[in-house]
Amino acid sequence: MPNIKSAVKRVRKTEEVEHRNISQKNAMRTAVKLAKTAIETNASEKDELVSFALKKVDKAAQRNLIHSNKADRIKSKLMSASK
Repeated sequence: MPNIKSAVKRVRKTEEVEHRNISQKNAMRTAVKLAKTAIETNASEKDELVSFALKKVDKAAQRNLIHSNKADRIKSKLMSASK
């Protein structure tokens, strides 16, 4: 644990940001999984779930939680599977 006041605050802020990033990334993964299962089962709300998952993936890429190329791959797979 650091002794300097600013370093203590930095550690605290870093932990908060890490938790926020992890929860956003988990929400993105969950949305993608729900969209995939909706596509496989041909659910009625499939289009809504796919668009929600695409939104989550875009936000994750925008916040640098995932690489933009990975976001493009995920979106491409979802779009091609939903057709």
